[in-house]
Amino acid sequence: MSDFDLNAELEIGRLGQRGEGLARRNGEIIAVPYALPGEIVRAEIDGERAKLVDVIRPSADRIAPFCPHYTICGGCAVQNLAPSAYEQWKRGLVVEALTRAKIDTEIAPLIDAHGAGRRRVTFHSRVIDEGAGRKRLDLGFMQARAHKIIAIDTCPILDPALARAVIAAREAATALIPLEKPLDIIVTATLEGLDIDLRGSGALDFQYRQALITIAERNDLARISNHGDIIIERRAPILQMGRALVAIPPGGFLQATAAGEDMLASLVREGAKGAKKIADLFAGSGTFALRLAELAEIVAIEFDEPAAKALARASAYAQGLRPVKVEQRNLFTRPLMGGELDGFDAVVFDPPRAGAEAQSKMLAASKVPLVIGVSCALQSFTRDARILIDGGYRLEKVTPVDQFRHSAHVELVGIFRRQPEAKTKRRGRLLG
Repeated sequence: MSDFDLNAELEIGRLGQRGEGLARRNGEIIAVPYALPGEIVRAEIDGERAKLVDVIRPSADRIAPFCPHYTICGGCAVQNLAPSAYEQWKRGLVVEALTRAKIDTEIAPLIDAHGAGRRRVTFHSRVIDEGAGRKRLDLGFMQARAHKIIAIDTCPILDPALARAVIAAREAATALIPLEKPLDIIVTATLEGLDIDLRGSGALDFQYRQALITIAERNDLARISNHGDIIIERRAPILQMGRALVAIPPGGFLQATAAGEDMLASLVREGAKGAKKIADLFAGSGTFALRLAELAEIVAIEFDEPAAKALARASAYAQGLRPVKVEQRNLFTRPLMGGELDGFDAVVFDPPRAGAEAQSKMLAASKVPLVIGVSCALQSFTRDARILIDGGYRLEKVTPVDQFRHSAHVELVGIFRRQPEAKTKRRGRLLG
């Protein structure tokens, strides 16, 4: 097969893990973004990837994308696939990953948790020197598989509360043009207004801080920060988590949509029903801990200090919650050990994409009867699930949750229950 072909005709067999159409040619797999299964397309092949040029025979599942930036910006991978086929593909990613790991379990139907849309967005800005002393600001999203910024005025997958986000982000980036630094501008919709955290500018002197304060006032922002350093907080950026109100730290971890957070928390609560004492590991600012505390005593462990403090403050002021003990700890290097785990009726963990390998090994050797794993990464989830299963747990059910609609990302909630015979065998080995 030639490594480069400007006019290749390909038949798409299936969608890949990134949402691209996959075709086979001369024994090689070619990835064709935006092509759909069953289609015959014309494409420009460059190695293992190809650029879609024309759809010769479209799929019956092809629909018109709703965003004018689709195929240009790098945000959405699959907007042109009919809903039923899309749901089948996305749930199929989970089925494929668990099958490949030889894990047999019930896989629930995909739950749509897009809700009102994404409540956080990251804009990128670059200062372009046009010569003759002229500089241009590019602000928007990164082009798919490129370093070019695509300017946008609006994004239809965002929560309407972010409608003015691009205006405020552009004003902030414009004020910092003289620094000539590439910026990432994180904007979060909160109950008290927009919260902006700038990344990439370095320390800012007085004139730039004053300019950003003026922008915050003109745009009625709740807060504006520079890499976590608060420049002005006009109102505390608040999110509701169960009965608690959480003042979130700048740029801290957040579930992508409010509907997604509610659904994941509901699944975790249902799975933990009846537990009296629960450990919430990688707890963040309290997504699960603050809701579980309505039912049980909670020990919440989080490494990030601002997130841990936000959780502790929220739990202290919320009404109707059982005790919540918050501990700051790095669970990658210091996972909870056997003696620390054995007093819990259930353990919930929601780690970053790297997963919870060290903690899973400790859980596999523990007496904890119930483990609930939440994950946004199929590869690390299946690895951690295998560790728990080999340690005597049964994965009863996995529920896929789609809060990253039109992307290849999928959230999972897995319910692991320790088997009585496994406990007996494990104790026998320890005694022997």
